[in-house]
Amino acid sequence: MLSAMSVRLTQYAHGGGCACKLPPGELEQVVAGLRRTPRDPYGTLLVGTETGDDAAVVDIGRDLALVATTDFFTPVVDDAYDWGRIAAANALSDVYAMGGRPVVALNLLGWPRDLLPMDLAAEVLRGGQDVAAEAGCHLAGGHSVDDPEPKYGLAVTGVVDPRRLIRNSTGTAGVPLSLTKPLGLGVLNNRHKATGEVFTEAVEVMTTLNRAAAEAAVAAGITCGTDVTGFGLLGHLHKLARASGVTAVLDPAAVPYLDGAREALRDGYVSGGSRRNLEWVAPHTDVTTADALLLADAQTSGGLLLAGEIPGARVIGELVPRREHTVIAH
Repeated sequence: MLSAMSVRLTQYAHGGGCACKLPPGELEQVVAGLRRTPRDPYGTLLVGTETGDDAAVVDIGRDLALVATTDFFTPVVDDAYDWGRIAAANALSDVYAMGGRPVVALNLLGWPRDLLPMDLAAEVLRGGQDVAAEAGCHLAGGHSVDDPEPKYGLAVTGVVDPRRLIRNSTGTAGVPLSLTKPLGLGVLNNRHKATGEVFTEAVEVMTTLNRAAAEAAVAAGITCGTDVTGFGLLGHLHKLARASGVTAVLDPAAVPYLDGAREALRDGYVSGGSRRNLEWVAPHTDVTTADALLLADAQTSGGLLLAGEIPGARVIGELVPRREHTVIAH
């Protein structure tokens, strides 16, 4: 077995981070027929699978709703502790994207125990624990399996006031679109996997919780939004506009990018997931900008995309009445 110091975790996975998601078009086909109302359910399901929102939400009465989500993926960086932090922040983000607060989480760990040292697994879990603690979220146990590829994430339960719920289906024309984190995480992570170069700014962005942005969105009365992860900005914006019955007009020049993102794109560090994202949205969007691949770049623990404005977020476009395409970017 290798020593912990010699391991590059990204070399033990076929992909990395949210770029490992199943292609969005294929996933939608798989889940299309899986809606069924349970017998004598506890509470009322407010958000299910219909619009591909970030989490499930159940109203349990007394102005309280539960938010449930899960997310896990293969290593996106080589440092075990940072990977744990990134995966945890990413999983918690789905609760924040609904305007909620995470309450309790469970670890989900897949580990090739005959290949990688268990002390590395401990570092991954420590990273997840530290981010959950920062979020004020209990992290209590979980589940692990012996897996050919390392995988880590969380199953998270949170709470939200159903009257202040943020959804991807409530957008209205005439509202600006804001983005709270820069893009480019996918191409930089892909470069890191290929070369071992470390991008400190990208790690900082991925480990930053969307908590403050969510609290600001709720305080501003914003009711429509999502987070930007594996389907890229274009994919998540397409889903939001489609669910809301509007068109999103995007200003590519206003979209912020991490330092080095354009160079990574130029040098060919584009994941298959990002290319599939662009292929999926192409029939539904009018995107002619040279930045199309970066706009479709598969993000890991990206920011919030909000129909509204909050301090510190970049306005990148607006929602308009529905046109032929869900997203327009020239």
